[in-house]
Amino acid sequence: MASMQKRLQKELLALQNDPPPGMMLNEKSVQNTITQWIVDMEGASGTLYEGEKFQLLFKFSGRYPFDSPQVMFTGETIPVHPHVYSNGHICLSILTEDWSPALSVQSVCLSIISMLSSCKEKRRPPDNSFYVRTCNKNPKKTKWWYHDDTC
Repeated sequence: MASMQKRLQKELLALQNDPPPGMMLNEKSVQNTITQWIVDMEGASGTLYEGEKFQLLFKFSGRYPFDSPQVMFTGETIPVHPHVYSNGHICLSILTEDWSPALSVQSVCLSIISMLSSCKEKRRPPDNSFYVRTCNKNPKKTKWWYHDDTC
């Protein structure tokens, strides 16, 4: 547990001091706990999401960084994207089977920015309605089927 807290403190400082473009740690979210963060995000300029504001929720288990964080969009606005379900779950392989302890909150944020920025058409995943009705609240418990890398 101590190594997890040490790692999270280091990543927290990195996110506060050098956040990825368009990302900012919601300071209120870490006042009471280090295991749950909210990151405020703004869509990158020149993309379909330019100027739109989103929030990412990060939840860390006691096994972090060996276990990936639970990451999902939260709040009032969930981006309409082929890999983002209307409940905020994100279909992104580094959040589950391709996770590595070498990855960090910053690298996850950059992957999500990249995923949104490369999108060519705003639409929900084809199975959105069924998935949202039947999924676990924890997106890490989903057996994702990664069938494409495009929007």
